[in-house]
Amino acid sequence: MPRRTTEGQAVDVSFDARRCIHARNCVLGRPEVFVPGTPGGWIFPDRASTERIVQVVESCPSGALAYVRKDGGAAEAPPAVNTLRVREDGPLAIHADVRLGDETFFRAVLCRCGASRNKPFCDGSHSEIGFKATGEPPARESGPLEVRDGPVTVTPQPDGCLRLEGNIEIVSGGGHMVERTRRAFLCRCGHSSSKPWCDGTHKKIGFTA
Repeated sequence: MPRRTTEGQAVDVSFDARRCIHARNCVLGRPEVFVPGTPGGWIFPDRASTERIVQVVESCPSGALAYVRKDGGAAEAPPAVNTLRVREDGPLAIHADVRLGDETFFRAVLCRCGASRNKPFCDGSHSEIGFKATGEPPARESGPLEVRDGPVTVTPQPDGCLRLEGNIEIVSGGGHMVERTRRAFLCRCGHSSSKPWCDGTHKKIGFTA
């Protein structure tokens, strides 16, 4: 299902169901705007101010929601600090100026359990399979980055790991610094013994993606 756009007077809001992980930031943040189960469409952009809608959309961790302003206001900007958050028993949430193939975006949640049907993005399969992995991995020694923003290229290696290139700060689910780096190779088969980093186990188990 492609991304679908709901037009409003001052702002258009689009939704990609394939990227949604049901974080519920939208339906809890602006319940009058985001009303699941409504026949004919569940997003009502004219029921709140543009600023409030923008605030909620930008809190969507997966990037399933996006917006286009019509009032001359600023578009979503990349973060001042690129981060990748390791979620307990769950995916990798990236907030950065991401380049993935032909796509450019600022928010995404990436599969690390190996079971998503929408790789490299998370589709919630980690909950279905009972995936277990700490969100508080041990910190690696790393000094401050000279530059903390800029483009981050995410490249899913064929039948292998996720390769990240660019300034990125890996943080734990609780917000603790794990590593500051300009290159990372992260597990996406779900079986590395050193998660979130890849240790080559994908080759042993015959992971395909």
